[in-house]
Amino acid sequence: MNRIVTATLAAVAIGAFSLQMSTPAEARCVGCAVGAGIIGGIAAGAIIAGAANAAPPPPPAYVAPAYGPPPPPGPECYYTRHRVWDSYYQVWRRGPRELVCP
Repeated sequence: MNRIVTATLAAVAIGAFSLQMSTPAEARCVGCAVGAGIIGGIAAGAIIAGAANAAPPPPPAYVAPAYGPPPPPGPECYYTRHRVWDSYYQVWRRGPRELVCP
């Protein structure tokens, strides 16, 4: 019962407030609202149609990766292997090749 009374009182209060806050209309331009609605509808339709019919962006340019050996190092560069400690077998092993450029 409380909910019905509260909802009714809220509806009456909102209705009374909207009646009190209304202002008299000025009838200077009779068809302006219709014209503005038509122009707005045409503009909105053009925007939506333009967005729907837009061409997709071009695909990205494909550049094939460069396979093959790396370019040769300079004359002062050389490849070497360092010794690496293998903790599983407890021995020194040869490590991977490394390019050294002093």
